[in-house]
Amino acid sequence: MCVTSVHKMGSGLEQSSVFHLQGDLVRPEVLRSREDLLGTTSPNVLVYAALDGWRRQMTEHGEALYDHALALARETRARLSGIDGVHVHDRDDFCGPGGAADMDPLQIVIDISAWEITGYQAADWLRAHHRINLHIADHRRISAQLTHADDADTVEALVEGLTDLSAHRTELRPGRPVEIPPPSTLRLDQVMLPRDAFFGRTEQVPWEKADGRIAAEMLTPYPPGIPAVVPGERLNDGVLRYLRSGVEAGMVVPDAVDTQVTSVRVVRDT
Repeated sequence: MCVTSVHKMGSGLEQSSVFHLQGDLVRPEVLRSREDLLGTTSPNVLVYAALDGWRRQMTEHGEALYDHALALARETRARLSGIDGVHVHDRDDFCGPGGAADMDPLQIVIDISAWEITGYQAADWLRAHHRINLHIADHRRISAQLTHADDADTVEALVEGLTDLSAHRTELRPGRPVEIPPPSTLRLDQVMLPRDAFFGRTEQVPWEKADGRIAAEMLTPYPPGIPAVVPGERLNDGVLRYLRSGVEAGMVVPDAVDTQVTSVRVVRDT
């Protein structure tokens, strides 16, 4: 079983997602009952209509559309790789023992750390100067997502924008560093049930004093949009410095009570 965000990978409107179910490990009626716990009883007919339209489009024209999209992606990767100082990631960077099983070739992930600027700076510059909205950006990379709706014109805009950014990159230096802790430090200990921490007695403390305290809120850096902290976990200095330095560099932490992460909501000591 998996979930596909059709608004990202297909032609659906925002919030359009579907379940794919195969085999006998999960019974359809069980999946339906679990979805009912979270799904709305007043669904938007436009979302369902867009999903049906996407399914018909893929059935009738999907192979031709994606053959074209994949060919366009290969051409785009080759052209972007020719820009000085960028590294366009490929399967060798992500796949193999201990890594991913495969890579989506329509996701064009570009390492720009050699430019000594952050992906946040690059994304802001491209939006301001070329009206290009990138898929995501982080402290050292930017990502452009191609779809079956892209064509030679949209690809040309992307290539021209990055070529122009390369010519102006020295005007943006230096990018503010993000203190990335080792993966072992990012895995926090769960010491309370999330609901007990979230709904219990809490207080807001400066981030410098939150080391060792129990989080009472979720802190999700975007990208990647995956929580670095959930309620009930014991905070440590490495994660706190990562979030605070990330915000200073341009990271967004939208679900924090204090979105600048100058303070953190924690469980009140008894």
